[in-house]
Amino acid sequence: MNAGIRIVGWDPRHAAAFRDLNLEWLERYFVVEPVDREVLDNPQRLIIDAGGEILFAVDGEGGVLGTCALLRVNDDEVELTKMAVTSARQGAGIGRRLIDAAIECFRQMPGDTLFLETNSSLVAAVTLYRSVGFELEDGIRPGSHYDRADTYMIWRDPKPVG
Repeated sequence: MNAGIRIVGWDPRHAAAFRDLNLEWLERYFVVEPVDREVLDNPQRLIIDAGGEILFAVDGEGGVLGTCALLRVNDDEVELTKMAVTSARQGAGIGRRLIDAAIECFRQMPGDTLFLETNSSLVAAVTLYRSVGFELEDGIRPGSHYDRADTYMIWRDPKPVG
């Protein structure tokens, strides 16, 4: 079912898909917050130009099936954010491929902390994050920009050093 799906980096031609896929899930489960709107309307300036990356899962015809972003917060911290897979393809392993690619991308970036914020009601997402090495932290992230976030996770690299 995932034959022919590739993970590719930022392409301005996919900016609308980045926005639309994220709006789809935000509007289904929560509300679109001002910080979401700002990032989704300005991905080049706020993510790419700031030293981050946006990844896309594309099918053989170039259609975007999913996306996620690595948002540089400061010199040491990167946020895994704006992860979305089209509802028609959820549960098919696309999210896992995106997060694996995002972690590999993070390993090549400056900084030592990869974190995410989510909501505990998104059980499948939290399970996926845990399966790749994200660990739950106590409470919400200090200074969180999201009203919906009640879960804060930091990635711990399961690969041994050396």
